[in-house]
Amino acid sequence: MQPVDTEIVRAAQQGDRPSFALLYEMHYAGMLAVATSILGAVPEAEDACQDAAITALSRIGELRDPAALRSWLHAIVRNNCRRALGARTPVPVGVAGENLLADDLDDPIVRIENSAMRDWIWHALGQLTPAVQPVAMLRYFSGNNSYEHIAQLCGIPVGTVRSRLSEARRQLAEILPRVRDDRHDDVAARTTERREEAIAILSAAASGMPSGRIVDRWHKDVAMFWPEGVQTVGLESIFEVMARDHRDGVTYRLNAVTAGPGITVWEMGFVNPPHDPHHCPPGATWLLSDKKGRVRQTRLFRTPRPALG
Repeated sequence: MQPVDTEIVRAAQQGDRPSFALLYEMHYAGMLAVATSILGAVPEAEDACQDAAITALSRIGELRDPAALRSWLHAIVRNNCRRALGARTPVPVGVAGENLLADDLDDPIVRIENSAMRDWIWHALGQLTPAVQPVAMLRYFSGNNSYEHIAQLCGIPVGTVRSRLSEARRQLAEILPRVRDDRHDDVAARTTERREEAIAILSAAASGMPSGRIVDRWHKDVAMFWPEGVQTVGLESIFEVMARDHRDGVTYRLNAVTAGPGITVWEMGFVNPPHDPHHCPPGATWLLSDKKGRVRQTRLFRTPRPALG
């Protein structure tokens, strides 16, 4: 690496966005060549490079040797591609990569939860435009993160998921350096609060109506969109379904809670009774949308049952 390139890396590490953009432009062809050699000339290869850019942008401060930038970027791309290959399933129709799961080792949530940059990243996510924020959160921070699953959960076409993710990457590349030194909310505290809320709501069928503090955060006319295309209004309609599950011997297991600004994601599992082990699918993902601090809309996606055989 030439001395001038080293200076560009140093500037990028100090949060200079044009310097990072220049580095990405300089190395994109090589990154794409790596991705294409592993995945083929498919949209997934471009996705692997774009996701690598967000990873590199949030971690470039950890790069000790500027001369290692090229190999470092290529390693991130290779990790993305290998995880993509491991998660691939046949796609008979639709957009290539729509059933591709986001990688695990380089998934942003793994880095963020083990890094002091966690609150910074979440602060940036909160500044994404409303249309792209839930798509980005589901893709990078939830288990049901294939394009098809996100499309069903958000009620949008698969192609729209792809375009909104591309827009989210573009926005994050601009926002992250700009908000590095802003005052950030305590994500851990918000997640703890939202987890308590999830436990209270999901336990309501067995333990009765949650406390007023929990219920008051839900708008009385909250819209619930069910997987079957049915829409109901009010928290009571949600409790009715949960009470029916409880009568059938089904219990819930809360697996994860992701709490972003204005968006909360619950991931839960169904525990079916021994006499009816296939009563409910393996689990479900809830997408809660806030407005002025109150839940106004909720969408539910049920995890598909595994294929027999």
